[in-house]
Amino acid sequence: MNIGKKLRAAILAALLTFAPLHSAAPVEAAALNPVLIGMSALGGYLAYQGTLKEMLAIGNNVDYQISGLKQDMEENGEDKDALNREVVDRVLGRLTEHGEYALSINSLPFLWRVNASDAFNAACYPTDYITVNRGLVRALHHDEDELAAVLGHEMTHGLRQHSAKNYAKAVAESYAGIAIGSAADNLDWQKLNAIVGYAIAKDVTLPSEIEADEGGFYLMTTAGFNPGGGAAAMARMAYYLTYETQDIREYQDPFEDPNAPNYNDHPAMLERIERLAGMMCAYGMGHVTVKNGADVYIDGEKLLTADWDADYNNTQENAYLIAGGLAKAFHDHAAFADWQFTTAPNGRISYLNEDRVYEKLKKFVARHHAEERLAMLVRTAYASSEDKTMRKKIAAEEKARSDTWQKIREKALDAKGELVKQLRYNADRYSDNGMAKEALFLMERAFAAKNPDDIAENYAIRGRARAVAGDYSAALADSDHAVELDAKNIYNFLNRADVHRMMGEREKALADLEKSQALDEKNPFIYKMRGEIYNETGEKDAALAAYKDYWRYAPNAQDIPDEYMKDVDAEAYDKIIKEREKKELEKAEKEKDKMGEKT
Repeated sequence: MNIGKKLRAAILAALLTFAPLHSAAPVEAAALNPVLIGMSALGGYLAYQGTLKEMLAIGNNVDYQISGLKQDMEENGEDKDALNREVVDRVLGRLTEHGEYALSINSLPFLWRVNASDAFNAACYPTDYITVNRGLVRALHHDEDELAAVLGHEMTHGLRQHSAKNYAKAVAESYAGIAIGSAADNLDWQKLNAIVGYAIAKDVTLPSEIEADEGGFYLMTTAGFNPGGGAAAMARMAYYLTYETQDIREYQDPFEDPNAPNYNDHPAMLERIERLAGMMCAYGMGHVTVKNGADVYIDGEKLLTADWDADYNNTQENAYLIAGGLAKAFHDHAAFADWQFTTAPNGRISYLNEDRVYEKLKKFVARHHAEERLAMLVRTAYASSEDKTMRKKIAAEEKARSDTWQKIREKALDAKGELVKQLRYNADRYSDNGMAKEALFLMERAFAAKNPDDIAENYAIRGRARAVAGDYSAALADSDHAVELDAKNIYNFLNRADVHRMMGEREKALADLEKSQALDEKNPFIYKMRGEIYNETGEKDAALAAYKDYWRYAPNAQDIPDEYMKDVDAEAYDKIIKEREKKELEKAEKEKDKMGEKT
């Protein structure tokens, strides 16, 4: 959620590198060189286009995605609390599998982890890696609807490729600032830096945060979560950051003037609550509203007043979750009869189903003995002419959103061969890391593309991914077909060799490596895999010989086991050990610094 602040800091740091820090008189219009200003506009545009291309390429590379994941875990540690991980896995699993969205052809599937940071935060990297702080999960008390709103927000950043686009825009803004400064005779660089920082926050990051709130709302509701979860999450965040946080960097002043100039790159909390509450109301066909942070209304008639039921005052959260349950029921059911109000012999009134999304609604309606009033208000709501009008409006808006996602899917099917080639590369790198699900997802996209680029290689890489998944029969069928289609592509044999190896068929794997060597004896992967096979079978001399050949054709390789590397190249081995010790020392120093900060 605060990744935008890091982005702005990086851009401003770059700007300060080029700008002198002395004070000067404010810039005057007459002092600006119009030619240089025109050139700065063109330069800013070119900077934007070049940076955007580079950032999108980074975002579509599995190596960067996994590197970001590993760096996050190294810096923050992985959360050891099973409950935290389980609830995040459950929520993001449901969002990714059941929410309505479409990935651009140059976007990676989402990965996520819960890190051990206690800060109230989550962020989506340009590579669609989502990091979730355990501090966020705990502060939201594991509430799945509130987490769905926050994580849907982060997913929307990824789906809209906000990080790449915002970084490119920020570079362009900074470029323009530097150009203006260079074109001015007298300029206060510190003021210019402040102006650029403010512009990045308000013109670049802030609009994407508003878009992410909106996209997250529709993503979570299509996945079946409570439509009040977004407003409830913002209410919880406001309470936590004002009254509970022990981190001065998170604290917000509840009495701060919201209209005063500031560098905040996120919308004001009250504004976010009101916007998300308005979206919840519209989702419920306009019937449901919350007033005074506690009173739940249906078409202007008060149903009940929420209260708190936790170890802190969560009244406002409860009000939005109650209202969200009503909104979902109005949205999902076209008629009063669909609510299935029935009276049992004991006089108790039941309605709707036992879906978790209605828990707060049913709890507080029962507490207030408001079942009959609820039935009466719901019946009246469906009888109004506004209900039918609103249903047509909401249906049209939902169709428009679905059509937009469909266009993205169709554009992906029309992808150029280079993008399909990148799908294969990314799939193979997922397989390298034992991530069969992600590899097979990308290969499904590659096969669906109208321009498959290299059909034989598609089969080879899907075959390897299937072997990683343990489906050896299908893996071998794909691998054999790849070789049948193209027996001149060395990678088709290398992939099949790896499939045989995973199946435990050592001799067949080595035979395919022989065929690979006949096609290109300088390909280092032949010797790498051969060394691994011999090492696995305990044939140390043969493994050493293979690793020596591997080093000859890949002299910067970092994946030769230590027991062989010291005999392959003793000098290089010593450098590797020293570099490893240096990194471990740096890591220990960072851990020591973190412990010092906590104490």
